[in-house]
Amino acid sequence: MRLSLDELPYRTPATVTEILWDSLSESDAKKLRNFGFDEGVAIEALHGAPFGRDPIAVRIGRMQIALRRAQARAIAVTPGSAAQA
Repeated sequence: MRLSLDELPYRTPATVTEILWDSLSESDAKKLRNFGFDEGVAIEALHGAPFGRDPIAVRIGRMQIALRRAQARAIAVTPGSAAQA
């Protein structure tokens, strides 16, 4: 099953399968690349903000970052098949 990162249930390990780079602004794409986002990377949505789930706290490797839902929507994941980061 393939989902976008903003649809991934919290605390579910997953693997990034695709990033829609063209749907992101240049600055957002650069930020995600700097954080190590790429196909095959292990990821987990940890929790969202109290109102509206924006931003979403995400674990990528051993790092935790916050992503806006629009950014998370551009990241396709496959749950339950997390790779080693």
